[in-house]
Amino acid sequence: MDVSASFQFLVDAFKHDWHVIAPDWRGFGLSEWTREGYWFQDYYADLDALLDIYSPDTPANLVGHSMGGNIACTYTGVRPARVAKLISLEGFGMGRGKPEMAPARYERWLDDLKKPPTLRPYASFEAVAGRLRKNNPRLTDEKAQFLARHWARQADNGEIELRFDPRHKMVNPVLSRLEELIECWKRVTCPVLWVMTNEIDPRGWRKDTPAQFQERKQAFRNFSETLLEDSGHMMHHDQPQKLAAIIEDFLLRT
Repeated sequence: MDVSASFQFLVDAFKHDWHVIAPDWRGFGLSEWTREGYWFQDYYADLDALLDIYSPDTPANLVGHSMGGNIACTYTGVRPARVAKLISLEGFGMGRGKPEMAPARYERWLDDLKKPPTLRPYASFEAVAGRLRKNNPRLTDEKAQFLARHWARQADNGEIELRFDPRHKMVNPVLSRLEELIECWKRVTCPVLWVMTNEIDPRGWRKDTPAQFQERKQAFRNFSETLLEDSGHMMHHDQPQKLAAIIEDFLLRT
């Protein structure tokens, strides 16, 4: 449930000048909510439209975290000529959906349609900052206070509500098809960097076996990886200086 302003710490840590576009995906941050709900494939179209605006004639560098990393990896396989270099920050693909999971998934989806999820309000931005620090003990109070003002807004009734559509919490009735994603990744032609943290087991991802996780990596023809120490999943919060150095080293490498 991240927002674009969350990457300010990382951008501030860059040593070189970059033209950085950090979008809020649909239904998050300052982007509008959609009445029809959300389908993951729409993010590929959103990214395609953004590149048409900001880099229509030149391949762009893509850096994506978590969900954004998944979007960037698959999009690059669909439109390989649009991307110069690709960096995925723990966005290594979805879990492996199995056919026997389908009935329960459809049932839960139908239940969610009848009773959509909601978000509880907060009494203050300080309470939001406290929630952020509880989720990530590495987060300083200064960073938490900054993020709270971007992750949340004050409603007309005075309550503080988070800036994302609670319908994002609805289950997707379509099972993840990792095999399809891997086929997209095989089409990626640009250099690829995966950044992992030491709190993620590097031998696997989303219950993969070591061999299955290796299959994900081997899908990319020009692949490298690095481990970011002393960081959790929110690496752009925990180690922005170290992460900025990793990103710049990769982007400036010939």
